[in-house]
Amino acid sequence: MAAERRDDDRVPILGDMEGEIMIFQPMQVREIGCDGATVETRAALHINSLHELRLTLGDRSVIVKGRVVHSRITDVDQEVVTYCSGLEFVELSSRVTDVIAGFLDTMQARRGGA
Repeated sequence: MAAERRDDDRVPILGDMEGEIMIFQPMQVREIGCDGATVETRAALHINSLHELRLTLGDRSVIVKGRVVHSRITDVDQEVVTYCSGLEFVELSSRVTDVIAGFLDTMQARRGGA
């Protein structure tokens, strides 16, 4: 038997202890504003669940927390289901808010203010 390599002991759980695992999955951002975004995913997002999103906004990347406010199936193709979900950003730092606002300003300027 191999020697223990842990620094701390682990305690066995008697009974059930539940948890969740976060897995990064690709998504398509369809709309974005200062307070939220609409995204398409291949995994269902449950209403009121919280998710961390990594967004690439031009030459900057940010991680934001979003709460799912609505979600629906938008396409079923062979074995692939596509979901469209609306996320409300929560607990944004002022730095992240500034990055998002700057990105939106740049996008609007490129489109002629439309």
